[in-house]
Amino acid sequence: MPELAGTVLAQVLPVAVFLLAITVTAEVAQLAGVFDVAAHALARRARHRVVLLWLTFAVLAVVCTIVLSLDTTAVLLTPVGLAVAQQTGISPMPFALTTLWIANTGSLLLPVSNLTNLLAVHRFEELGAGHGDYVRTAALPAVAAVVATLVLVAVLQRRALRGTYAVDPPAEPHDRVLLVVAAAVCLLVGPLFAVGLEPAAVAVGSALVLLAALAWRAPGLLREVRPPWLMAGAFVLVAGLLRLAQAEGLLDWLAPAVGTGTRTLDLLHLAGASAVAANLVNNLPAYLLVEPSAADDTRRLVATLVGVNAGALVTPWASLATLLWLQRCRAAGVRVPLLRLAGWGAVCATVAVVTATLAIR
Repeated sequence: MPELAGTVLAQVLPVAVFLLAITVTAEVAQLAGVFDVAAHALARRARHRVVLLWLTFAVLAVVCTIVLSLDTTAVLLTPVGLAVAQQTGISPMPFALTTLWIANTGSLLLPVSNLTNLLAVHRFEELGAGHGDYVRTAALPAVAAVVATLVLVAVLQRRALRGTYAVDPPAEPHDRVLLVVAAAVCLLVGPLFAVGLEPAAVAVGSALVLLAALAWRAPGLLREVRPPWLMAGAFVLVAGLLRLAQAEGLLDWLAPAVGTGTRTLDLLHLAGASAVAANLVNNLPAYLLVEPSAADDTRRLVATLVGVNAGALVTPWASLATLLWLQRCRAAGVRVPLLRLAGWGAVCATVAVVTATLAIR
């Protein structure tokens, strides 16, 4: 049992470390003014048209999610979208929803896009498929999920996306050295994730560099950096217990719930069951629960990822990205009614999961 507990801890602890470190990175970047400046630059280049501004932001969200991972997008890009709305005087909801939903539905293409994908790649290797095979299998579902999500946001927020705006300057001047260092770190973490480096190691490195820069240029602001210790601890506890239960065979009864086979209906069944599990317990533990019943075929593995990634939009705890997004919204003074968010999320999850699953080949 101690050896098993050590193995489980080694699997879930890097996720918690990543969560803590990437949050610190975002906190310091926000204090340095990176998001204010990025929002201002984005707004100036959209020709004062709200819909063009949103489309530009949506493309940025997709690229950020694919390359930086969904949690990084929730942390780094949410403040940019909210700052854009504040500076231009338009509704923050199109940008907030785009960040949240794309962070989840857009996290299928690369292994680094979502930690669940990293787990699935190991199963791909056991089936004799490599990194390239994963990308080829996930490509069409990934594109389908993103397109379906953006169309839905455009429909739901069509009134807010009309009209034009006037750009206001950033709220306050920023320390130029700290701003440049923070911006450079934010730009650098993307390629480092993309080349396959350990996400937790990259996040810890970026956090340490930015903390050192903040201590050098503005030590008084260090007290405003608040890592989510409670959230990380709760994640380790829940994920660890589920992984131990799975290793002991206590969850074998779940296999019939996800079905078998690779027909379209079979994959829809699997993706739907995975989405329900993600909204009940969180997407990463849900993937760990479903994976043993889906590990016999690469298409079933991708269907599982579609469910736990694109379907984790109904409950606040369904993904870490949603919790991080809520944290960023609260920090910016934006309140989103949870019941309305759950209703919209259920619609988006259904549309994205069905569309992406039908695209699996």
